[in-house]
Amino acid sequence: MPQENERKSVLNSMLTGTFNQTMDVKGRLSFPAKLREALGERFIVTKGIDGCLFVYSIENFEKKAEKIQSLPLAKARALQRSFMAWACEVEPDKQGRILVAQSLREAAGLDKEIVVAGVCDRCEIWDKQRWMQFNERSESELAEDLEGLDF
Repeated sequence: MPQENERKSVLNSMLTGTFNQTMDVKGRLSFPAKLREALGERFIVTKGIDGCLFVYSIENFEKKAEKIQSLPLAKARALQRSFMAWACEVEPDKQGRILVAQSLREAAGLDKEIVVAGVCDRCEIWDKQRWMQFNERSESELAEDLEGLDF
């Protein structure tokens, strides 16, 4: 039975799901309750890749930061600048909204229509149009990515 309990633990700690949200003119975004519960009372929003923002629990972000700090400066400096320098700690208000910093909204091209996606150990915040474009991959491309993963 320990394997089943371990599997439940892994599944419970995984961030999953896709949520369509709306951002107001002040940059406030209602963050999905399911994801807030998994991330904790406060969490980190930072610049991601592919034109989105990454969202990490404080604990997970600290682990990532430690890994980056352990790298030689020649390898770490770009990561430090893009991952660490953009990081903002957020705390949802009583309505579950977070304020996304103006610099991060601009970096990800966020406007009104937003998608928040749970992606294993992090969440991603996307402009809805950009999210849809990113997901227009062909089935053959997806099959290629899944090759060798026992799917």
